[in-house]
Amino acid sequence: MAVGLRHFTARAGNGSGEPILDTDNGEELVHVQPSVSVAVGDRAPESPGTLYITTRQVIWLSELDREKGYAVYFLSLSLHAVSRDPEAYPSPCIYTQIETEADEVEDESEDSDSECSEVLDLSKIREMRFIPSDANQLDTLFQVFCECAELNPEPIEEGEEEGHNWIFSADQLEDEAGAGDDVEWHFSQNPTNTIGHSNGHHDLASSVLELQINDQRFEDAEEMEQDSDTGHHHQSQHLQD
Repeated sequence: MAVGLRHFTARAGNGSGEPILDTDNGEELVHVQPSVSVAVGDRAPESPGTLYITTRQVIWLSELDREKGYAVYFLSLSLHAVSRDPEAYPSPCIYTQIETEADEVEDESEDSDSECSEVLDLSKIREMRFIPSDANQLDTLFQVFCECAELNPEPIEEGEEEGHNWIFSADQLEDEAGAGDDVEWHFSQNPTNTIGHSNGHHDLASSVLELQINDQRFEDAEEMEQDSDTGHHHQSQHLQD
C-alpha cells in the first residue's frame, strides 16, 4: 500500500466518471461531496472538484481536468479536523496531516511561485485541506472521516501496547467505566465535542489524553484537600469541648 499523498486518475466511463475502486478486496464508496476545492501543501486551492470518501481512502477528482486527481489512504492520515478559524486559514475546511515515507521534514518549495510549477512532488506533502463550497457540510464530512478512519486502525507492532487511539467506541467506554472506580480518565461520548481525530500515538492525541488525566487528578486533589480541612475542623471542635 502506497504511503502518503499520490496522484489518482483511474476513472470509470472512459475517464469521465467516478473513481475505480478496489472492489475485489472489499473497498466501498461511502460518501460523495461535489464542489470541493483542495489545497495541497501551501499551494492555492485547486478549481472545485468532487470528493469521494471510501472505506479505505480519500479521493479528490478535478471537474475541469480529467487527468488531475489526488488520493490518500486513511492509514496515511495522521490527523483530520474541522478548521473554521480565519486566522488559521481563510476558508472553513477539513484540515488533514499526511504521513510520508521521509523520516525528516524537508523544506518544501511550496511558495507562490510553485503555482506555476508543472511537477508537484507529492512525497513531500504533509498537509492538505478540503474546502467545500457549502461550509455547512463540514460536520457531515468530518463525521464520515471519523467513521472511515475507524475502519482503518493503525497496525499495532509486536510489543506495543494497545490503547493509543484517541477515538473510543461506546462499548469500550462502558467496559472501562465498569472496570472499577480507580479509572482516572474518561472521554466524552458526545460526538459534537470531538475537535479532531488522530490515529496512533501522535502528539495531539497524547496532549488531549494528558489533559484529561491532569484534570481528573486535579479534581481528586481538591476533594482530598476538602476532606482534610473537614477533618481538622472536627478535631478542633473536639479539643474545644
